[in-house]
Amino acid sequence: MTSPLLEARKLCKSYDEGRIEALRGVDFSIDAGEYVAISGPSGSGKSTLLQLLGGLDIATSGEVLFQNAVLGSAIDLDTYRSRQIGFIFQAFYLLPTLSAIENVQVPMLAGEPIPHNRAQRARDLLCEMGMEHRLNQHPNELSAGERQRVAIARALANHPAILLADEPTGNLDSVNSARIMEMLTGIQKKHGMTLIVITHENDIANSAPRHIRLRDGLCMERGKG
Repeated sequence: MTSPLLEARKLCKSYDEGRIEALRGVDFSIDAGEYVAISGPSGSGKSTLLQLLGGLDIATSGEVLFQNAVLGSAIDLDTYRSRQIGFIFQAFYLLPTLSAIENVQVPMLAGEPIPHNRAQRARDLLCEMGMEHRLNQHPNELSAGERQRVAIARALANHPAILLADEPTGNLDSVNSARIMEMLTGIQKKHGMTLIVITHENDIANSAPRHIRLRDGLCMERGKG
């Protein structure tokens, strides 16, 4: 039997000296190549779970495992974030002083020693996103949908195993939301990547092949299919 790519085991996370329990024993596993939506109302623990799965924070108790190795002990979190995770955020987080092609190269700076190769990969990714005509524009010269396309290209820069998208359509209108989700699912299928989308939008969550619901820090439903 194949081991899961990513696994949460009895994940608990509390704040304010334990008075606030964001997660209260969440368990699930995700296989390589899966597309999973994680949804829940405000305060359900979605953002906290994203931070733990992405190695941005550590649990109060419980574990996150990547390829059967525990994050934060067997796997260095900085290495995990830079090599295995491609982050896509609602607010884009593009650097305003850099052009689109320069923004996409930022994650490569720690790993790719040859500037020419970095620029070519950034160009190829932006072309894949349909942004070949906007390579040298800065974020303030791009529409919201275009900025999210640049952010997706940046997330793919280091060939991550997992795309972790936090409300990727939250700042977009319905037309651009549909385009971005079509793009993400297309990338997932084309490259066989694992795609995890954190969302509060029911239509996005319900269209995913697998849907995990959170409520009050608990996993209310999990399963495949």
